[in-house]
Amino acid sequence: MAIMITDECINCGACEPECPNNAIYEGGVEWRLSDGTDLKGEVVTPMGNAYDAESEQEPVDMDVYYIVTDKCTECVGFHDEPQCAAVCPVDCCVDDPDYRESEDELIKKKDFMHL
Repeated sequence: MAIMITDECINCGACEPECPNNAIYEGGVEWRLSDGTDLKGEVVTPMGNAYDAESEQEPVDMDVYYIVTDKCTECVGFHDEPQCAAVCPVDCCVDDPDYRESEDELIKKKDFMHL
């Protein structure tokens, strides 16, 4: 499953530089699938969503840091645990119950983004 940031976020920014997939953005900031990945041009993610990897996308949240689900691999293939949750001082980086993925699916997502 992907990780999400709850409304308890204090906007400290500790999580953002820890993400190996550049999946974490400050509230209100537009995101790109290509940020921190090898993706370019038109792509369909393992989750089935189509994007122009280099086009800006609408922010997921306007007020607090957020995680782009299509980019989150829970740090599988990089670390033993999600780094955002490990560094969060208020424990607001939690499992997103709406997005359940197996370890194999998370590895495929990582391999898709990092050719």
